[in-house]
Amino acid sequence: MIRVFIERQVPAELVEQYNTLARENLQTAMSTAGFISGEVLHDINDTEKRLIVATYRTLNDWARWYHSEERRAMMDRIGPMLEQEERISIYEL
Repeated sequence: MIRVFIERQVPAELVEQYNTLARENLQTAMSTAGFISGEVLHDINDTEKRLIVATYRTLNDWARWYHSEERRAMMDRIGPMLEQEERISIYEL
């Protein structure tokens, strides 16, 4: 299994809109092969900072989702809201 950590910085004025899209993104990811679990965390000291934690069965399952048309379409909507490019780290369990 692997765990994927995605860090995003969202301006305060876009947080509500971002949260809606992030939930939609997570719901879509949940239906993909190999997805085990996921959650969206909010930094208690920095209201603009978000961390998505997703667990996948294999690295290939994650790669399939990462390169999917569904994720690309969602990132076309989320990407412009981010203050900087998202940072992704992948760890093996």
